[in-house]
Amino acid sequence: MRNVVIVGYGMAGARLADEIRRRDPKAERVSVTVLGDEAHHAYNRVLLSSVVAGSLTPEAVRLHDTDWAAEHHVDLRLGGGVTKIDRTRRVVHVGDTEVPYDSLVLATGARSWVPPTPGLLDGNGELAPGAVAFRSLDDCARIVAKASPGTPVAVLGGGLLGLEAARGLAGRGCLVTVVHPVGHLMERQLDAGAGRVLATTLQGLGIEFRLGALATGYTPGEGLELNDGTHVPADLVVVSAGVRAETSLADEAGLDVDRGILVDDALRTSDPRVHAIGDCAQHVGTVSGLVQPAWEQAAVLADRLTGVAPAARYAGTTVVTRLKARDVDLAALGDVHVDVDSADDEVLCFQDPARGRYAKLVLRDDRVTGAIVLGAPDAAAAITQLYDRGLPAPTDRLALLLGRALPAENVASPADLPAAAVVCRCNTVSKGQLVGAWRAGATTLSSIAEVTRAGTGCGGCKDAVCGIVDWLAASQPQSA
Repeated sequence: MRNVVIVGYGMAGARLADEIRRRDPKAERVSVTVLGDEAHHAYNRVLLSSVVAGSLTPEAVRLHDTDWAAEHHVDLRLGGGVTKIDRTRRVVHVGDTEVPYDSLVLATGARSWVPPTPGLLDGNGELAPGAVAFRSLDDCARIVAKASPGTPVAVLGGGLLGLEAARGLAGRGCLVTVVHPVGHLMERQLDAGAGRVLATTLQGLGIEFRLGALATGYTPGEGLELNDGTHVPADLVVVSAGVRAETSLADEAGLDVDRGILVDDALRTSDPRVHAIGDCAQHVGTVSGLVQPAWEQAAVLADRLTGVAPAARYAGTTVVTRLKARDVDLAALGDVHVDVDSADDEVLCFQDPARGRYAKLVLRDDRVTGAIVLGAPDAAAAITQLYDRGLPAPTDRLALLLGRALPAENVASPADLPAAAVVCRCNTVSKGQLVGAWRAGATTLSSIAEVTRAGTGCGGCKDAVCGIVDWLAASQPQSA
């Protein structure tokens, strides 16, 4: 039996253990040991903003219950971080204990990056009183404990996670100001026009912004000083200024590391007995911060480690970024940083800031290569399907941007959706898979999620999955 040790019990490590047991349910071929440094069972980090907002409880975002390990023949060890990897002897050290491995998988994730703002760290290198990172379930508990209505809060960072935290805190009645060093929000995923419309939309929800501003000092209980000479009062500062891949173990073990742990298409590091997946891994020059690539990597690696598909390879992931913030519908995909006068691309833009709408569509050879859609969920759904399936765009581009023209094969109802259409991007679940699971007896939303995992990622597909389940129940009733 092959002994697989997984370092990290976050979304990537937990998914890999699940995928291995799906292929080897009775542990006949592979033994699995999972080492997690947090005391919690695995949880969905993507949904932490909903915990901050109060719309989900910590228990609701758990990926595994307390009986999962025993029921799935997994040796799960919580609350003890790995301190060293001995590649010569093939053991990892957890305190005074040595854990042997045949194959080692690093799923160590990423850590919050703390900007070098004077006063933000105390003398021990920890965040000063009143400052909290936004990365873990424990961080959420600390934020919620301080987030009473009327509390002035500053959020450092206007990226995806920072804005989700800001929206959740504003929903709790906090007085939120986002401080962002770039001139527009979410600059990795949005162009300047979309960033401006998003800021206007969020301002209408009670969030203030200081854009193009750097925090030059922090005083606990008082707030932030900015480089323009202004002051942002804050009893709480939420740090969400980006993450860095957690590569220290790999680096100390002599593995090749750049911005992440370097892996090939087989997800092997420079030591073929050691693999890496998720936020800590760097594949083809890209360190991902989204769940979909991590879960696709877990499936590929499980195929290889169990011998189900020894030739399985990871070829990269096309991702769609969605802002999970109440009353804001935003999707961004592909290459959006293309000028309207590009010689190689067809670029269309539509702006309606007063109604919180912005759309940008980038086409090459009549196919979608990039898009930003804010405030137009119908257009976002149609464009995402075109992007996923490589279908040609309708000739009426403006109608598509406005959500009034659907692709020929798009969905007017669940019945019209092609079986191959991807419904849940995080888990790559198609309509056909949902129908198959329903016909096999998974006739409720929870059972469909358990069998296919649809809806267990970012939660953005929940309405679509519900619609398909309702359609199946109405059109194909189960016999008594």
